[in-house]
Amino acid sequence: MPVSLVEPITAPVLLGEGPHWDERQQALFFVSILECTIHKYVLATRQHTKTKLNGRVGFIVPVEGTTDQFVVGLERTFTVVQWDGAEGSAVTVLRELGTVDTDVAPVTRINDGKADPRGRIFAGTMGYEEPLGAIAPDQGSLYRVDGGGVTKLCGGIGISNGLAWDLQRKAFYYTDTFEYNIRRYDYDVDTGEISNPKHIFDLKKNNIQAGPDGTTIDSDGNLWVALFRGGAVIKIDPTTGKLLDKVPIPAHQVTSVTFGGPDYDILFVTTASLEIEGVKQKYPCGCTFAVTGLGVKGLPNANFKLS
Repeated sequence: MPVSLVEPITAPVLLGEGPHWDERQQALFFVSILECTIHKYVLATRQHTKTKLNGRVGFIVPVEGTTDQFVVGLERTFTVVQWDGAEGSAVTVLRELGTVDTDVAPVTRINDGKADPRGRIFAGTMGYEEPLGAIAPDQGSLYRVDGGGVTKLCGGIGISNGLAWDLQRKAFYYTDTFEYNIRRYDYDVDTGEISNPKHIFDLKKNNIQAGPDGTTIDSDGNLWVALFRGGAVIKIDPTTGKLLDKVPIPAHQVTSVTFGGPDYDILFVTTASLEIEGVKQKYPCGCTFAVTGLGVKGLPNANFKLS
């Protein structure tokens, strides 16, 4: 087996999430949700910059054809913003694409989100959280954002999290952390519709006592899943449901993953440093990590295509 190297590449944040590798800029974008910040990390120079938004931000995805426009999940609103990537520079709101869960109380917020192979945004919400770690169940939903507006795909979600599409563009993988399972849907790439959900990997039956968080897929079609409160990333075969590998990360609260780098052979891993139930997290918890030497490659992240 290849020997992997796990290296922290950024300073710690409270709740890192939503890593997205931008091929055009050779940079990693991610968010720190509770600090209301969006982040950019340039691999070649190791420069890490950030700036603040007016609210909690669940994900960031570049707008196709631009270097300074992004769709973000800002509280409950899908928003297009402009940011030049400089430290602390101003962010301009260009457009609001829609607000969700307006009939849900207490208020939810948008969590993880990604663009599908055609550039639509898939993103979901999670239940009201107070105090940290105490999340209202079944209040969230999964949404699709495209030229037709915002479409609700399913409800009754606890924490909307990992999203990935298979290599044949026939399947959509999705995670509600509270299920401790990975869902598979049939996926129509032409319409963005999903159907026929089934569970393909039960964490508890595999003796994993952690919450499944963000997800990515490699060029072999295997899923890589972050384990919140599990200190690791796992690799699973979504066809057989078999656990293939487990990569330890020196942070308890692992939140999300994506492949990047010039050859897509670096696994970028976001983590959190939240004090939950009085337990403090120490460095390097909250850092974003680069994992090399895994012997696999990922696929380019899709950008948002603004209709």
